Amino acid sequence: MTKSTKEQIQKDEQKILAELMKNSKESIDMIAKNCGFSRQKAWRMIKQLKRDQKIWGYTAIVDLEMQDMKKFILSIKRSGQPLDKKSMNEIAYEKLEKIISSLGVTIESSYFIHGEYDWMLIFMAKDIQYAKKFATTLLNAYPGIVSKVDIAQILYTQRDHRVANPDQSKLMEFL
Repeated sequence: MTKSTKEQIQKDEQKILAELMKNSKESIDMIAKNCGFSRQKAWRMIKQLKRDQKIWGYTAIVDLEMQDMKKFILSIKRSGQPLDKKSMNEIAYEKLEKIISSLGVTIESSYFIHGEYDWMLIFMAKDIQYAKKFATTLLNAYPGIVSKVDIAQILYTQRDHRVANPDQSKLMEFL
């Protein structure tokens, strides 16, 4: 049996990743079938993707309305003030975790971005009051470091993590 080329391995990985992004809870047998692989090959490839940290984890997409929660985007602009390593670690890990746990906020995603803003958080909170309190707390927690924050509430999610919202009819309320 000939060894796969690096190019073929990458193509096979992309097939596996595409299937996992469609439904990470799908059975190995179904993933293998959809990719045209044996069960063993699919299992080995997924195990290798995890080991290489090409897969960070798995998630469930939850209907926030049923959880009595709302989703928000917080855009953050940094000032030009330089930071030392200790302050960076505090911002990235320790202080932020304390802030969100005390306010009942759950951060779904966190991105450092290029553009008008430097950092974007997608988070869940009970309502806009909690979201504003979170934004204000961030501003106060990092004086001189955060120069501006903007909040936007997500009114409807049409697609999340490549999965279409099963209640597409709600979109009509916003169009």
